[in-house]
Amino acid sequence: MAAFAHSVPCWVDVQLSDLEAGKRFYGGLFGWTFRAGDGLPFADAYSDGRLVAALAAKQDGRMPTAWGVYFSTDDITATVALIREAGGQVITDPVRAGRAGVLAQAADPGGAVFGLWQAGDRAGFEKQNEPGAFCWTEVYTRQPAAVDAFYERVFGFRGTDMDETAVGATGTAESGIDFRMWSPADAEPGPDTAVGGRSVITDAFPAVMPSYFLTYFAVADCDRAAETVVHLGGRVTAPPFDIPYGRMAVVQDDQGAAFAVLQPTELLP
Repeated sequence: MAAFAHSVPCWVDVQLSDLEAGKRFYGGLFGWTFRAGDGLPFADAYSDGRLVAALAAKQDGRMPTAWGVYFSTDDITATVALIREAGGQVITDPVRAGRAGVLAQAADPGGAVFGLWQAGDRAGFEKQNEPGAFCWTEVYTRQPAAVDAFYERVFGFRGTDMDETAVGATGTAESGIDFRMWSPADAEPGPDTAVGGRSVITDAFPAVMPSYFLTYFAVADCDRAAETVVHLGGRVTAPPFDIPYGRMAVVQDDQGAAFAVLQPTELLP
């Protein structure tokens, strides 16, 4: 499995109250198949036989039902130290996941939670940017200046500011939102090299809404995917709409975990 460059999103997982229900939902939506961990409360998800994500049973009912994204690091100890220096919070110090690798969890200055992954035998995704697999992530925050500085220091991101249509888990879409794309430190900043982004939680959203990462999965047909979400017991919080990069919708699974589906421009009719 190819290694991921430092700072690139390399993995996603979702914490669920009902693991078996999660398998039925995501199997029905994306056609995923699953392989259980050896006696562990999680299941690896595969698309076309390639690893794309994991579903995990929540060990504590107080944990949020949510998708989480992990960024690759070649030195997790150093990255954790940078997070603390840059004003973030380390939630889980580095812990070894057997021979697969080492993981940690942290929060940025705005409170959005993300993971770190230092690869061992498992690098991360075996499939991405194709239907049924991860294709994008962006953080929604009320503190864009502090968050921009944080990710630039911790991961070396170089930003490209753009005016975009932004939409959050409440389903409110607004145009002209302050939006920044992130490119790795060794790449020329711009849409062609971006690996993630930062948007702003505006006053249109409830004050109690916390900062969060929104995970996107590519689909062949956005409208059909949104219909399938509802058929499987989930809900559509932002109905399909067009953006410069395709057609997207924001949805929740049948347990409340929010994510987005994106039909890339090249797959539009």
